[in-house]
Amino acid sequence: MSNNLLQGKKGIIFGALDENSIAWKVAEQAKAQGAEFVLTNAPIAMRMGKINELAEKCDAEIIPADATSLEDLDHLFSKAQEILGGKLDFVLHSIGMSPNVRKAKDYADLNYDFYHKTLDISAMSFHKVMQVAYKQDAMNDWGSFVALTHVAAQRTFPDYSDMAQAKSMLESIARSFGYHWAKKAKVRVNTISQSPTVTTAGKGISGFGDFISFSENMSPLGNAPAEDCANYVIMMFSDLTRYVTMQNLFHDGGFSTTGITPEALGAE
Repeated sequence: MSNNLLQGKKGIIFGALDENSIAWKVAEQAKAQGAEFVLTNAPIAMRMGKINELAEKCDAEIIPADATSLEDLDHLFSKAQEILGGKLDFVLHSIGMSPNVRKAKDYADLNYDFYHKTLDISAMSFHKVMQVAYKQDAMNDWGSFVALTHVAAQRTFPDYSDMAQAKSMLESIARSFGYHWAKKAKVRVNTISQSPTVTTAGKGISGFGDFISFSENMSPLGNAPAEDCANYVIMMFSDLTRYVTMQNLFHDGGFSTTGITPEALGAE
């Protein structure tokens, strides 16, 4: 159902790979709610995914960009404003990748070059995105940045490895830069801590299927689907949440505040 929550708003959506991506769902909902936007992803990710299908469906242009490259980001924000005809109202950061996880490196035996890449891709890129936008004065007043995170930033999940540090850093960046954006243009910066979700990226984490089952049993409402996460993101982009900023917002069916449940214990 469309309520035109984003009518007249313009933005950039990072990270749509295929129909399993939360960013993909956000793009579909943003289009349905009246927004105009450009899509972006790293060139290598674009070759692996179906972003061209999404672009056609949403009548959106694609601007390839490596989110760790200031040069690419500078071009992205300049070109997006040119295509969309002015400053932006929203940006979704849905980016995360760990070479250590992909290579199944044990946490007690991390490759530190990989570790740096994890932090750069999954967390520092958010700072770079906002810094480039800040220097270009690319955001309208009351705009909104949203990045996707996970409860592993606060709790220990051994198989999540160095991504846990990346998510902690991501949330800290949101709080710190959120202050500066609020002072500059009343722009909001928040993170959304989503339930474990079956995405192409998530499948690379060891034991991910078991964790999804555990989380489902631990969450009073069950795991939050990607479509509902997209709806939450849309709300954060809308004018309904103008005074929400520098927050980590849990969208996890109650998992983050539940101690234990009979279902998780296997009780009938």
